[in-house]
Amino acid sequence: MTTSDTTQATSPPAEVAGDKVPWTLHVGFFAMVIGMFMSILDVQIVASSIRQIQAGVSASSDEITWVQTGYLIAEVVGIPLSGFLNRVFGLRRLFMMSAAAFTVSSVLCAMSWDLDSLVFFRCIQGFVGAAMVPSTMAAAFTLFPGGRSMTQQVMIGMVATLAPSIGPTLGGWITGHMSWHFLFLLNVIPGIVAVVLVWRFIPRQEGEANLLRRIDLMGLVSMAVMLGAFEWIVEEGPAEGWSQSGMIVRWTFYCIVATGIFFYRAFRVEHPIVDLTVFRDRNFASGAIVGAVVGFVLYGSVYALPLFLGQVQGYSALQIGQIMGVSGLAMFFGGPIAGALTRRFDPRLILGTGLIMITIGVAGNAQMTQESSFNELFWPQAIRGVGLIMTMVPTTNLALGTLPPLRVANASGLFTVCRNLGGAVGIAFLNTLLLHYNSLHQQELSAGMSIARPEVQAWLSQTAARLQSAGVADPQGAAMMELGHRVQMEALVMTYNNLFMAMAMASAAAFLIVFVLRKPNPAAAPVAAH
Repeated sequence: MTTSDTTQATSPPAEVAGDKVPWTLHVGFFAMVIGMFMSILDVQIVASSIRQIQAGVSASSDEITWVQTGYLIAEVVGIPLSGFLNRVFGLRRLFMMSAAAFTVSSVLCAMSWDLDSLVFFRCIQGFVGAAMVPSTMAAAFTLFPGGRSMTQQVMIGMVATLAPSIGPTLGGWITGHMSWHFLFLLNVIPGIVAVVLVWRFIPRQEGEANLLRRIDLMGLVSMAVMLGAFEWIVEEGPAEGWSQSGMIVRWTFYCIVATGIFFYRAFRVEHPIVDLTVFRDRNFASGAIVGAVVGFVLYGSVYALPLFLGQVQGYSALQIGQIMGVSGLAMFFGGPIAGALTRRFDPRLILGTGLIMITIGVAGNAQMTQESSFNELFWPQAIRGVGLIMTMVPTTNLALGTLPPLRVANASGLFTVCRNLGGAVGIAFLNTLLLHYNSLHQQELSAGMSIARPEVQAWLSQTAARLQSAGVADPQGAAMMELGHRVQMEALVMTYNNLFMAMAMASAAAFLIVFVLRKPNPAAAPVAAH
């Protein structure tokens, strides 16, 4: 830590004035939430506009996926490092460095001149911005007195669930009205505001710079290979046919070797790069599992429903955004309610209620037909949205609320990794199910559509007559094509229903974890600033 940092006047820690929290601390924390929101939102708005970016940098469909894959791999490697870096630099300085670097790399992404430069800058953006989410989560527990952090936890829950829901709509609107460059330039003003407000209003913490001299380089490299390879495998596995791809098999082997080295170093060296002993805490381990399931349902539903609406219903980006916006609004209005209920009642009860609502909402999406529209999808979306925010708030409270304050920064990074990996593995799982069930249902339906059946012959005759009266040159051939199209659409509907039912089963299974959780200690003391 520099001399200037120690000699300047510092903002008072939250507990100086007893239970009263200075308004400046609320402003500083809100700035951290802004940075967290931009970090999560950036993934979704880019994903929704990948075709426009592909045209802008003249890339193939296979090459352009690295714009997202590179970012996600770099981010998942950077997130668990946040606990170590928090000890080295302190919470305030780490967040400022992360937000400033994220803002600069966003500008570089917007200035990219080809695919290689864009992928390179996206990897930098993902790695340097990775610390913002776990730092904000740690701040909610370490800067505010025990029992006074619920508002901050609600804000984190709303951001973590709202950003993925509105991201596709916002990304589509930006590329439709401006250009793909503004997907990255969007981060500039909020990034600057976040850095300035955090510098001004968040208390300084004393770092341990000497830890850099004792960093476990082998543990760091093995962790990077383990998480990076795993993220790439689950991203590319479904399209490559998993074990049918030699590249997937080789990187799976590298991932297993790196995992063995990482865990050996994590439990044998004096200063491991990541402290995994936090998983010995029953609440944290259970909360991390619930967080992974929530990540699966959150990112899985945001991934699957727009695909259904686009492929089956033929909806435009605006129409898809209107339906997806229902869950976003439900999360927004349900956040304060979830916080109030968690503050007043046992958070385990609120968590169980949220998981039940998620299960009901997602199971409602598993009843879709080709005629499903806004009215039929409204209530499943609304119920799922409220359930997600009611789950996210108490899960964070239960997972981190039983830990000593000095362990929260490391634990918040691991908690974020579990949620992100839950989403990544979940989407890979859904992609695999999509390919499997779509093929299976097409075979089943095609077997029942034999032209030897009188019902099929009657339908073909009626359709051919209708098409002939409409002036179609080959009515019989067109009728057969229409029958094939209907079989494909019905197979897709059944497939997407299977995907949502799989998510419903996962959230229902997570409900059992509620029974092993302990109620968090509301009197945990915050970490004093220095």
